[in-house]
Amino acid sequence: VGVRGIHEVPLSFIEEQFDAVMEDIGVDAAKTGMLSNRGVVELVARKVKEYDIRRLVVDPVMVAKSGDTLLSEDARGALARDLLPLSLVVTPNLPEAAILSGIDVRTEDDMKEAALIIHQKGARYVLVKGGHLKGRAMDLLYDGDSFRKFVVDRIQTRNTHGTGCTFSSAIATLIAQGLAVPDAIGKAKEFLTEAIRYGIALGKGHGPTNPYAPFARELARYEVLLAVSQGLKRLSREKIGYLVPEVRSNLGYALPFARGPQDVVAVPGRITEVDGRMVATSPPAFGASQHVANMILAAMTRDRSMRSAMNIRYSPKLLAVCRDLGYRVASFSRREEPEEVKKREGSSLVWGTKRALETAQEFPDIIYDEGDVGKEPMIRVFGKDPAEVVSKVLAIGRGDPG
Repeated sequence: VGVRGIHEVPLSFIEEQFDAVMEDIGVDAAKTGMLSNRGVVELVARKVKEYDIRRLVVDPVMVAKSGDTLLSEDARGALARDLLPLSLVVTPNLPEAAILSGIDVRTEDDMKEAALIIHQKGARYVLVKGGHLKGRAMDLLYDGDSFRKFVVDRIQTRNTHGTGCTFSSAIATLIAQGLAVPDAIGKAKEFLTEAIRYGIALGKGHGPTNPYAPFARELARYEVLLAVSQGLKRLSREKIGYLVPEVRSNLGYALPFARGPQDVVAVPGRITEVDGRMVATSPPAFGASQHVANMILAAMTRDRSMRSAMNIRYSPKLLAVCRDLGYRVASFSRREEPEEVKKREGSSLVWGTKRALETAQEFPDIIYDEGDVGKEPMIRVFGKDPAEVVSKVLAIGRGDPG
């Protein structure tokens, strides 16, 4: 919402922090953030030179998201004079680039001119961040010889608190791992985009970015595969094969913060009926089913925790069982599906799921449709994970033993 106050750390304590780390662990790369006053800037510059830190990323934090000033006038001069010549990369946004260069920065041409001026102050690489521009999110890198753009689609969200800090920290981390500066910036941009995409809506102001999102997605890969495997075993133990529709069933489970079908586990070849039991034709795998993936991803736009789903046969009797079990039921009509949606491969279930969710006050356990020409009617069971979905499917199967 805003800055309530700033507590400036004593210079002696900052120096002790520097020495404690440098004398023990050492530094492969470093970044600066909010330095507050001239004394802090001058001290940091002195310690950077003392320990010969050559891979330094300077994030010239001057103004908060709320518009509050974070760097005093005399500190701005000290930063340009003492710290920029020591930096490998400096990462100003448009307002900061304007302060450092002394020109208005509102267009791409302005960004280039500002980068040239800032480079002359000693920074080896100047990355002018264009987050304040309209259109796609574009950052401009100048290496003293040529310009390079980093462009991604803009994510419409107010939860962008900490984007600059996250970006510069990611750049420094990747440089420390040995990446060349342009490569580090490219990967850091990808990381930041995901952190913004899954920013956390907290309070009334700008919610924070979520740097954990990319890690959570990757760390969960094994758990997601295991959960689907365990769900398939439970399904195969009971004689509920009659629930498998003509197009066969599938059980899907998405990674947290899934971006697309490649982040959703399902069964290649689907689930079929053998001797009255549900049998998976193959072990579960990522990207195995676009249909169930699209259904889950559409559900996650309403509730990120609803990451699993399974399709089963439709009948009025089965639908009545679902209602008798107390399940929340929603539906959509394929007859209302727009022609342009029908023509786009894989978009029908996205449209249908979202259509059903629009009219549901609470997230439904069941979304069904009665089919259309060439489209089999279907019941889809949703849950937070395969254990929940399978429990619902088993309950439906026991409620109507065929």
